Amino acid sequence: MTQKGSMKPVKKNKAEEPELEPLCCCEYIDRNGEKNHVAACLCDCQDLDEGCDRWITGKSVPPETCERIMDTISDRLRIPGLRGAQKVNISILPPLILLPVFLRVASWHFLLGVVVLTSLPVLALWYYYLTHRRKEQTLFFLSLGLFSLGYMYYVFLQEVVPKGRVGPTQLALLTCGLFLILLALYRAKKNPGYLRNPASSDRSLGSSLTESLSRDGQEKTRGLPGAESAGSLSNRTPKDDLKGPCRASAGSPAKVKEDWCAKCQLVRPARAWHCRICGICVRRMDHHCVCCVGESNHQAFILALSIFLLTSVYGITLTLDTICRDRSVFTALFYCPGVYADYSSALSFTCVWYSVIITAGMAYIFLIQLINISYNVTEREVQQALRQKTGRRLLYGLIVDTGQYNRGFLRNWHQFSTLGSHPCHHPAEDIV
Repeated sequence: MTQKGSMKPVKKNKAEEPELEPLCCCEYIDRNGEKNHVAACLCDCQDLDEGCDRWITGKSVPPETCERIMDTISDRLRIPGLRGAQKVNISILPPLILLPVFLRVASWHFLLGVVVLTSLPVLALWYYYLTHRRKEQTLFFLSLGLFSLGYMYYVFLQEVVPKGRVGPTQLALLTCGLFLILLALYRAKKNPGYLRNPASSDRSLGSSLTESLSRDGQEKTRGLPGAESAGSLSNRTPKDDLKGPCRASAGSPAKVKEDWCAKCQLVRPARAWHCRICGICVRRMDHHCVCCVGESNHQAFILALSIFLLTSVYGITLTLDTICRDRSVFTALFYCPGVYADYSSALSFTCVWYSVIITAGMAYIFLIQLINISYNVTEREVQQALRQKTGRRLLYGLIVDTGQYNRGFLRNWHQFSTLGSHPCHHPAEDIV
């Protein structure tokens, strides 16, 4: 009777729990766990009301209030989907809105073009250093790069191709280059060679077993000799497991301390670094821009840069040959009379200069990458060598040779060509 009586309230509680109704395409679960609707995304924001009241009355708005307002906007910014409204990252929206507006304003007059095209790189660099200083992940630069490719291609189809100077073969080559850039970027966005904690998989696999044995196992092991020592061995961190071999290979505890990542809780192999933006260690980390560049995607990153430079230069040449006829590319870039008389030609010319600025920046990055590969150094190692003044600087600092991994030009490029082709099992001498 007692068992039946004890089972009745359990069934009653299960019956009383309401099942979660499926969301319609315009509904979503907000950050407070409540069901909300896209149509009400601008309603009932107390932080926004407080900020407006303080702004109207001339009082300063606390930074915490601005952060809460941005969090609320980013949480409510959603688009309808099949399984409810999906959240949209707010950092991808500024390029979609501001880039077409700025370029069209710059095409109105020559002076406006100079001001806008000068301010765009400055704003982009300012935002880059701001996000890297705060160690924030952002999709702004990826959105800017992809939308710039799409918008330049759109202007080319709408304004340049109808003029009749671009043939089908030239258009096909430019389109093929655009698709190859996207494929290389897709490959570069994959895993750059993240270092995973070997104990994390063991914990996930044995979590259910540990929970089931935690109650009975503790009572049974209390009377067994050596139970405390067995428990201490099972609860050791990877640092304790790897500390012995690493000390034998490195030769000093200080060396182990330098290469032990306290955030990832693992010992890093040679040339691995902790990415502050991604929050995880990466094998042979080079740098972090739109993605983290490491051992597994460095080749794809170089391929994307090379294809972009070839495609961009080819598109600039076709556009200048169309809007500034009978002139060389270099002459037309600086002297193209009558280009602002027609709005279509002015917009094309403005987009050409925007492409030139982006191409020049990518060419500089590509040159630095080629030099680093030739000397078998990563950008992260270059920055560390400059800070510690341990590298040999050549050509006014354009070349920095640490001398640690340099094995000659051909061997360095051969090593780079084989990155990621071998399994990620490094010998004991590589763990320093």
